[in-house]
Amino acid sequence: MAMMVDDAVAELDLSGYSTTTITSTDDDLACNWDDWSPVVDWEELSGVPDDFHDLIDSMIDHSTPGHQDGLPCNSLSSGTAVEDGEMGGADDFKGLRLVHLLVAAAEAVTDGSKSRDLARVILVRLKELVSPTDGSNMERLAAHFTDALQGLVEGTCGAHGKQIMSNGPHHRDDQHQTDVIAAFQLLQDMSPYVKFGHFTANQAILEAVAHDRRVHILDYDIMEGIQWASLMQALVSRKDGPAPHLRITAISRGGGRRSIGTVQETGRRLTAFAASIGQPFSFHQCRLDTDETFRPSVLKLVRGEALVFNCMLHLPHFSYRAPESIASFLSGAKTLNPRLVTLVEEEVRPTGDGGFVGRFMDSLHHYSAVYDSLEAGFPMQGRARALVERVFLGPRIAGSLGRIYRARGQEDGGSWGEWLGAVGFVPSRISFANHCQAKLLLGLFNDGYRVEELAKNRLVLGWKSRRLLSASVWTSPESD
Repeated sequence: MAMMVDDAVAELDLSGYSTTTITSTDDDLACNWDDWSPVVDWEELSGVPDDFHDLIDSMIDHSTPGHQDGLPCNSLSSGTAVEDGEMGGADDFKGLRLVHLLVAAAEAVTDGSKSRDLARVILVRLKELVSPTDGSNMERLAAHFTDALQGLVEGTCGAHGKQIMSNGPHHRDDQHQTDVIAAFQLLQDMSPYVKFGHFTANQAILEAVAHDRRVHILDYDIMEGIQWASLMQALVSRKDGPAPHLRITAISRGGGRRSIGTVQETGRRLTAFAASIGQPFSFHQCRLDTDETFRPSVLKLVRGEALVFNCMLHLPHFSYRAPESIASFLSGAKTLNPRLVTLVEEEVRPTGDGGFVGRFMDSLHHYSAVYDSLEAGFPMQGRARALVERVFLGPRIAGSLGRIYRARGQEDGGSWGEWLGAVGFVPSRISFANHCQAKLLLGLFNDGYRVEELAKNRLVLGWKSRRLLSASVWTSPESD
């Protein structure tokens, strides 16, 4: 069933644009879904100055804008892609200086132990030039890349292993949970980054289960579960009969009271919300094995349910999941022949030879576009933007560099969408209504965002000329 424009607007209101409090008759289940951000303790960060001016200045002051080792150093300026080859101004030149330094540091990191000393010298100079809270987009971005490279040089990333290698930030012990929640709410309000994936997946699910009376969704990393509130409201608004029974099974880590408690709290919120709008609903939890692999045999399946696998890999506070864990979840989907698989992932692809420096530059280009889009979405709100950058983007950059550093010399595995196609899933066409809904969503934000359709089953969210993330839809050829 295609979602009408007014339904889409209602969905937007539900997911962060209104602060309506939803309650039930049971005080314990009272659920204020949209207005749950606490007051934030704004924490200021600053760089640490040091010496070594002369050595590094001599290295970059005689450089001219152009190419270094085959890499286009004029591709970044003040945190954004330069269009039409135009450069100019002190900020642009400082942006180029920072790119030269970052690339030099990245090369030194991979050139053996003797070059590590050079990398340390370059990073000290970078710390003098940038701060994660002050300056232009490029300066703040360079500060986080500097910290990530410092972790590689000093080997501190190895001490945290999976956290640094994650596809997204791990909730560090020194990261206040209140800041995480507040930053996530801000990101939802000021950017389509989160809602784009959720809405595209939800619309595809609505269309795939239009005539079913029971729907079962397996959610790989449910987090706060905000995706499902809008889906429930769309289900109860269907005009062709009563809402189907919705069952959500959250796939969670095998151990840890904190992660289990978080999933249980999410289930409580979803149950309360479903009751408040009259959506038949049940919630279950399925734990991964100790090595975080997924075993389909532990699921409770009911005959007649339309089975959907949902895999959101783009969330900025996405807790670490090893590629092997993701592969086990999607492989499990193949064995169960679901009606639909919805997948959202970042568009960070290596260019050139795929070595560490080439992937480093692609990551730098990607996050410069993210920073540029946030700058446009957070006008005159430096503290709000700084919180999002500190809580989400800094750890995410560290995770990205840690992952590509360990993968240097290996071929890139490609996207998970390509992986799904390779193991036998069939692309499921993105509907015209879904495409229109994405354009409607982007119309609420800055004009720099764009949406494009690729391969008939994939919508891509972009900022200017750069692709940020993609949402793709798949089905099993043997599904019911």
